[in-house]
Amino acid sequence: MPTWLGDCVMAMPTLRALRGLYPEAHITALMGAVVRPIVDANPWINRTITVRSKRKGKSDGRRGGPIRLAARLAAGEFDTAVILPNSFRSALVTAMAKIPHRVGYDRDGRGVLLTDRLLARRTLEGFVPVPTRDYYLGLARYLGCTDPDPTMQLFTRPEHDTQADALLKQGGYDPESRRRFVLLNPGANYGDAKMWHPERYAEVADRCANELDAFVAVNGSPKEREILDRVLGAAKTPIFDLSAAGMPLSLLKSIVRRASVMVTNDTGPRHVAAALGTPVVTIFGPTDPAWTRIGFDAERQVMVKVFCGPCQKKQCPLDHRCMTRIDADMVVQQVNDLVQGVGAGA
Repeated sequence: MPTWLGDCVMAMPTLRALRGLYPEAHITALMGAVVRPIVDANPWINRTITVRSKRKGKSDGRRGGPIRLAARLAAGEFDTAVILPNSFRSALVTAMAKIPHRVGYDRDGRGVLLTDRLLARRTLEGFVPVPTRDYYLGLARYLGCTDPDPTMQLFTRPEHDTQADALLKQGGYDPESRRRFVLLNPGANYGDAKMWHPERYAEVADRCANELDAFVAVNGSPKEREILDRVLGAAKTPIFDLSAAGMPLSLLKSIVRRASVMVTNDTGPRHVAAALGTPVVTIFGPTDPAWTRIGFDAERQVMVKVFCGPCQKKQCPLDHRCMTRIDADMVVQQVNDLVQGVGAGA
């Protein structure tokens, strides 16, 4: 499985396609511990194997590095490995495990490690932008799946739904009410250039609270504490801080499912919202939407054309104009349209 949260969500149609292609097969998903809660409760897989992220001076998991991981895979006696990430390491581990059929894209010099090599579309200028969701589905098509359903879908557990409801009530929101619930996601793991200004998120929060009588909550990881604090400090109306309330990643899906709309940068929770049917306003800056097109009718994309973008850079070498030229009015208008059911589509 992919290592990034958003990519993991975009891989869900491929899991569904593989299950449809092999209804009686035992399917195991190998993934990092960070994305494990996203795949939780998925009905298309039989088992998961989880590895922890590599830490300085330590191996990449409680069971060791690539050699031990390959030994774990070898013990599973798998017939086929469908390798979604483009990394050399992901192909190396499956080759070391001597899995007979190893299917993946011939990228990063790993072609010799694959038994079935797919070529990504490219020109003399570089790789052609292909939505990640469709890129993964190419592997399922190669294996024989015809006309796979590209819809992203995630699942929650009843106990997590109950815990999410209790957490929201703690913040002053009753999930049984008809009050609008706006969820903000101001962070992004990709880099600073991908983030809209926290103070403008605060302005959106104030506008939603005052104009829509909405309950507003903010979501973020512990690493994004500074960003969350800037949003909370700039807001004039109360915002429920899910991170400070102790929300684990295991409850993210259940929380997102209860939101009326999410406002987010181009990052993982955007895909979680789409996969759960929650309307989403996505703010794009340096990233090209062509790489992450999700085909979700209840998504609105907010971006401005600038001469230097989309540049795909993690840090802006200029003045971050692709983000500074997006104001709160542009975002609130899309929120209003979505919560009031005006129109659809990006």
